[in-house]
Amino acid sequence: MIRSNPCRNIRLRFCWCCVILWISANTSAQQASDSITGKVHDIPGVTVKARRAPNKVTSSVPIQLLSKEDISQLGIQNMADAVRRFAGANVKDYGGIGGVKTVSVRNMGAAHTAVSYDGMLVSNCQAGQIDIGRFSLDNVEMLSLAIGQDDNLLQSARLFASGAVLNIETEKPTFKGSANKTFQIKLNGGSFGYVSPAIRWWQKINKSTKIAVNGNYLHADGNYPFELVNGKYTTTEKRNNSTINSYQGEGNLYHTFKDNSTMEVKSYYYYSKRGLPGSVILYNPISNEKLWDENFFAQTKYKKIFSSQFKMLVQAKYNHSWNKYEDKGVEYVDNTYQAIHRQNEYSISASGLYQPLSNLSIALSQDGYINALRSNLPECPFPTRYTSLTALNARWLWKRISITGTLVNTFITEKVKVGDQPNNLKRLSPSISANIKPWGGEDLYIRLLYKSTFRTPTFNDLYYYRLGNRSLRPEKANEYNLGVAWNKRLFPFMDYFSMTIDGYYNNVKDKIVAFPTTYAWRMANYGKVHITGMDVTLASAAKINKNINLIFSGAYTLQKAIDLTDPDAKNYKDQLPYTPEHSGNVSLIAETPIVNVGYSIVGVSKRYSLSQNIPENQVDGYLEHSLSLSHRFLLKNYSLQLKAEIINLTNAQYDVIQYYPMPGRSWRISGIFNF
Repeated sequence: MIRSNPCRNIRLRFCWCCVILWISANTSAQQASDSITGKVHDIPGVTVKARRAPNKVTSSVPIQLLSKEDISQLGIQNMADAVRRFAGANVKDYGGIGGVKTVSVRNMGAAHTAVSYDGMLVSNCQAGQIDIGRFSLDNVEMLSLAIGQDDNLLQSARLFASGAVLNIETEKPTFKGSANKTFQIKLNGGSFGYVSPAIRWWQKINKSTKIAVNGNYLHADGNYPFELVNGKYTTTEKRNNSTINSYQGEGNLYHTFKDNSTMEVKSYYYYSKRGLPGSVILYNPISNEKLWDENFFAQTKYKKIFSSQFKMLVQAKYNHSWNKYEDKGVEYVDNTYQAIHRQNEYSISASGLYQPLSNLSIALSQDGYINALRSNLPECPFPTRYTSLTALNARWLWKRISITGTLVNTFITEKVKVGDQPNNLKRLSPSISANIKPWGGEDLYIRLLYKSTFRTPTFNDLYYYRLGNRSLRPEKANEYNLGVAWNKRLFPFMDYFSMTIDGYYNNVKDKIVAFPTTYAWRMANYGKVHITGMDVTLASAAKINKNINLIFSGAYTLQKAIDLTDPDAKNYKDQLPYTPEHSGNVSLIAETPIVNVGYSIVGVSKRYSLSQNIPENQVDGYLEHSLSLSHRFLLKNYSLQLKAEIINLTNAQYDVIQYYPMPGRSWRISGIFNF
């Protein structure tokens, strides 16, 4: 049994990190004045009116973007709502504000999708997948999804080793004129007892040093009504045990040294306590499950440009996660069941980029990290995993052709205190991508991608009580992509018109699944999956007149993910569970002097909850409409933005996961005060 108090320890660490940030900022305040004349000169700013296309058509891999303006004007509620607007992204949502939300890209599985927070990986070695619902959108500057990896060669090896990367980039402090500090107060309120205040403080210590501190609190009872169909009868029921309370805080330090090298330091803390409403069971609405989550991490990045030919990036991170699950019932000893898990990770990464020729870039990244798990479950082996990742990258440019190759070497060894330890793991994973511009005067690009990845068995896969299997092999995947990207200003009143079409094929072997044995379920390498599909995106922005702008975007995914494990099985060549064949979204934003209007529709076709595609397992498709209205009042020294949103305008009743009903029509209002 774990005897320490993680909650108290983490809060102390967070406080100490905030103190360290403040001391560092004040220490850096002694800087020389302008080296040319001894005076400070203000250079007038230039305002760019044209909008940037939301997708990177020049990239050799599919990359999709959502800016903070898009997030605000479309009335996007949370991270999961934002991510499901990306073509190819499949979000599993267990219902409501407090439900766990994970993302799988092109049906590779959530463990194949890396989540990067300001350039450093968010990890969960225990479960292998990240609950993106815990990240707030309040301070997000840009959200992007890259299939494979993006074009940046100067990053950690862990990001090169993933099948897809969801990158969350937070806002950095900016100041107008001679101001050296800004404050923001935000208040959200809405249906189902939703209240979420947030504060932000940006401070410029001097021209080289800035700090940013922000925090938010969220409360909701989450007990929304839904329709329950029982044969020919339909009744209105209400979710219960859905209350959530969460706290999130961040402290950041940004410093530029005299040699123009930069350093960023971030400390992050999150705590939540939520009820788990569970699946809907006829005539038994009671649920007593509770979940506590706590996460703290501190990370730092140092980047130095030695010359136009050589750059260096060094990163380090400490991550601590603690969670407790509790359920009450007569089937348990003392009527209560508790599972407590604690994870620690220590990681360091060094990357160098060398450009010996104007058309050739070579990068080398070396990562090392240690993961440890402690649990109160019986027979916990207390594992510690040591991982080394090396990524060698090269990019060659020739006329209108760009080719990038990557080779990732992985070495993993584990130590356990109880029982046999798994075998060491060694593997080389290559990838290559190309981008071809056939005609010099046209922004038309052809892109190709091949990428080999794998996912290591998680601690739960290997060691979970009665379920784990220490003989598991890694789950292997091969990705293939062929696409076309085009960008053009079709008419003088248009800022841009962009379109991308990508066809893909994924092959997954040794898929790790829970497989029934004689007496119990057990994790096993039992699965072969082929995934074929197509992603299409459209985006445009047009200026109707000097006062009205229209911004349009849309995404569509056609996907067939079939199980080829056993030719004699009833589900052979059936669509995988919770994989819609058709999904997509469209949105339109109208910017006017009076009010900005955003309207969006998200649609998903029918799916199946189990491996057999039979009517009994069918989960109906849905269309969800959302409407938002906003206006910003600008005065001399402050601004006020008011926004009203209606989510699920048509009150559609649907499940993302069967028997976990989603909320019907709801509303939300918010005010953002900057001064």
